[in-house]
Amino acid sequence: MSGGEDLKYSRVLLKLSGEALAGSLGFGIDPPVVERLTEEVRDVHQMGVELGMVIGGGNMVRGATASKQGMDRVSADYMGMLATIINALAVQDLLERKGLDTRVMTAIRMDELAEPYIRRRAIRHLEKGRVVIFAGGTGNPYFSTDTAAALRAIEIEAQVVIKATKVAGVFTADPVKHPSAEFIPDISFQEVVTRELAVMDAPAVSLCKENGLPIIVLDLERRGSVAAAIRGERVGTLVS
Repeated sequence: MSGGEDLKYSRVLLKLSGEALAGSLGFGIDPPVVERLTEEVRDVHQMGVELGMVIGGGNMVRGATASKQGMDRVSADYMGMLATIINALAVQDLLERKGLDTRVMTAIRMDELAEPYIRRRAIRHLEKGRVVIFAGGTGNPYFSTDTAAALRAIEIEAQVVIKATKVAGVFTADPVKHPSAEFIPDISFQEVVTRELAVMDAPAVSLCKENGLPIIVLDLERRGSVAAAIRGERVGTLVS
């Protein structure tokens, strides 16, 4: 880590959706997309940021969707957690090829593949300059990876959650379906809940609100956006 830059946030939790890894394929892992993502992570790491990551599993299994189709919800959610571990291992592999020291920590014990999640050990990895990928969600069914991201961010004392999506931030409606939707540069936690805006799910927003943890929602496909947000530049939407 070089660490010479003037950073607004020095410890960050980056939340990525599983769908982001699928790219235009719509399912699985699209190597060029993950290559671009890991380049962005490398750039952020070289700024001297202590970086944790949570990656969803929606490119393989969505527990809530599977349960609506008749599968037992608990089984479906555990399948979703396993999908997040597959994604974490894929991203770890590419990050390490780029020379980054990386650890995958899972909420579900899988000792042959990754370390169990232990808060103090996670913080120590961050302090040593390792990128820590938190996998397996919270380890409990009925909780999303958004909630896992908020929970891990609070536990590791991150200063911000950056949710990287496919759109430029928070809008009054889905900008893909509603091209006339207005962009919202700043919004309060309360407004997000009241207006039912799709920032993160309600438990995650509630956790961030209770702990005074800001969320920045930005476009992952815009190169350099994560680094810009960490420097304190106005990128995407700030929820606080």
